[in-house]
Amino acid sequence: MRFGIMAMQIDSLVPSGLPAEKVLAHIAGFDLASLSRSLAEKGFNPVELGSDLASLLPQTFASPAIERLAALKVELGLNYTVHLPLWSVEPSTPLAPVRLGSVRAIIDAVQAAQPLEPEVYVLHATGALAAEFYHMRLPEAARSVLMHVFQEGARASLQAILAETGLTSRKLAIETIEFPFDMTLELAEQLDLSMCLDIGHVLVGFSGPIDIFEALERCLPRLAEIHLHDGPWQGPEQNIGYNQDHQPLGKGDLDVARLLDRLADAGYRGPLVFELSVEEALASLEIVRAIRPQAVD
Repeated sequence: MRFGIMAMQIDSLVPSGLPAEKVLAHIAGFDLASLSRSLAEKGFNPVELGSDLASLLPQTFASPAIERLAALKVELGLNYTVHLPLWSVEPSTPLAPVRLGSVRAIIDAVQAAQPLEPEVYVLHATGALAAEFYHMRLPEAARSVLMHVFQEGARASLQAILAETGLTSRKLAIETIEFPFDMTLELAEQLDLSMCLDIGHVLVGFSGPIDIFEALERCLPRLAEIHLHDGPWQGPEQNIGYNQDHQPLGKGDLDVARLLDRLADAGYRGPLVFELSVEEALASLEIVRAIRPQAVD
């Protein structure tokens, strides 16, 4: 199996112990290719590039940086996936100017990364506003109506993104986030998109009261990427375990052996991307190696 890692490593952006007067200079000189090289040298492939970095550090997705990443891809046989922007965007909002601006930001991120030929682009089809209404105290009938409004906004945005970027629909994977699982999967089916199954999100209840292995079975026909991190299973109630996901394997309730066995049986060949720090990801790989050594290439 192919175990990758996210490039959004805070310790690389602002190393602990760095004197305050050197922080700005370090950030200004941050090089995504150098970080990606260090991650690859630790055994992670692919590296998931986070487009949100460009909102704070424009140099990370400027042409010179993309050229360095492309050269690294050839040199090391490194693959990339791209997590499209989620900070400040809401591609499902009924407020048209905000939705259209969000679409524009996402399209720009796709176009910036296209020279890298990423395996897949991962997108949150809905954002913070949709999540807020999802968990607001409302009559269920009202909640259902509102969720369909957000779903329709997401559908329009996804169609616009595909049309302008020219991406084949399966290159775009929508993630299981804080939005009803059924409605996320329905969007993928209607537009023939891929799915990114975020294990920790489902475990802690972001996507509703669905069991992680039921979610896996339903995603499998469209599964292009897995975000791998642990968390406590919240049970069939509509509970949310905020700030309890993004834990190393073995620190939550994920049955790692069962997950790996099912993926192997299904012939899954996509990446499993650790959304963890480097140290946590390496520790998680040791868990995998101890349980299913054949899963680690």
